Amino acid sequence: MKRARRPLIERLGYRFAEPALLEDALTHRSAGPGNNERLEFLGDGVLNFVIAAELYRRKPGFREGELSRLRASLVRGETLAEIARQLELGDFLVLGSGELKSGGFRRDSILADALEAILGAIYLDGGFEACRDCVRRLFAELLDELPDAQQLKDPKTRLQEYLQGSGLALPEYQLLATSGKAHEQRFRVECRVAELALSAQATAGSRRKAEQSAASALLDGISARESRARAGQA
Repeated sequence: MKRARRPLIERLGYRFAEPALLEDALTHRSAGPGNNERLEFLGDGVLNFVIAAELYRRKPGFREGELSRLRASLVRGETLAEIARQLELGDFLVLGSGELKSGGFRRDSILADALEAILGAIYLDGGFEACRDCVRRLFAELLDELPDAQQLKDPKTRLQEYLQGSGLALPEYQLLATSGKAHEQRFRVECRVAELALSAQATAGSRRKAEQSAASALLDGISARESRARAGQA
């Protein structure tokens, strides 16, 4: 039996003239035809445009590349899944028996796709302005706390720029170990800056993410060292 949609509708702040559109948006392909794949496609396009327009308005000093990176951070699956969890969207999804048993209502990809599908449904039901307003509500906190250009750069880039600005050699990244089965491997990486006698290690599901995490940890180490040095001079 389907759960009453009223709580979700109230959280979205939008009431559908055609409730069947919301039902389609909440129906995963594992549940059969009439699912949310086409609505997801539509919602993805509208979401990307609305976020792009908001960033263009809010960040007049950002270059194209900076705007693109910032948009990517806002519309990525992890961000959408977190917003979906705030809406408790998983409680309203219609899933096939296999996805139900495997906990699909908690999976990031399914939650993110369903959120995009809902935005597509709102666009069809109420038009662009209704969809835009919903995106603004859902992303209000994130849009109000946008990082500056420097914060937006990934840790490897920030570390490289710091070292170059200090006249130091670039960091070295070494793969220390790989574990797990082929489809769920874990990578342990070390990031080392010999001239600073500093290194950091990190583990992640991809080598790239492990390198980013190690670079971030090493930046933290540099910051801590500089703080201690300033405290000693005070």
